[in-house]
Amino acid sequence: MSTFEQAYSWINLRFLLEGLWVTLEVSVISIILSFIIGLILGVIRYVKIKYLSAAVGFLIDIIRNLPLLLIIFFTYFGLPELGLRMTPMLAAVTALVVFESAMLAEIVRSGIQAVPVGQMEGARSSGLTYVQAMWHIIMPQALQKMIPPLVSQFISLVKDTSLATIIVLPELLYHAQIIYSQNTTYMVPMYLMIAVMYFVVCYCLSLVARRLEKRYG
Repeated sequence: MSTFEQAYSWINLRFLLEGLWVTLEVSVISIILSFIIGLILGVIRYVKIKYLSAAVGFLIDIIRNLPLLLIIFFTYFGLPELGLRMTPMLAAVTALVVFESAMLAEIVRSGIQAVPVGQMEGARSSGLTYVQAMWHIIMPQALQKMIPPLVSQFISLVKDTSLATIIVLPELLYHAQIIYSQNTTYMVPMYLMIAVMYFVVCYCLSLVARRLEKRYG
């Protein structure tokens, strides 16, 4: 029996799928939370609320210029020193949400700025309040323009979950490492398999993005 056949036994594949499930779970939770927070922060940055917008912008600039791995380390190893202990799952989600929210906030701000100014002026002249105009007129158009960069950032988020293996999160890469640590000849087959799994997940996201672009573009 070849090395690949042994490496791809049902037991090993099932173990990898368990890791993939954790990867998907962390990814979905992080995508939803970071999108909501990023949307709020992006709007705050755009409307230029006195002091608040500047403070949010300053915080976003700091986070965007920090390595994600450093944020993961601080969340898992640093926060316990301040009395806040987290499980690997919660630490990974927290770090990803903090980092991705900052990245998405700039995408949201850019998307809103891409909407012609006349749209807001026309909405206000029709009797809508600023908030109503933002919600019903500006944001739908902005979200259409944001689809490609948003999905690109979500794909990056899925791949970034592999960094959480450093804090012993039982995700896909960590499970693969456990398998080939027991037999080093399985290293290449394991890396090939997780590459295929990541590709399938990320490619499905890109297909969703293309469909949304065709529908709303």
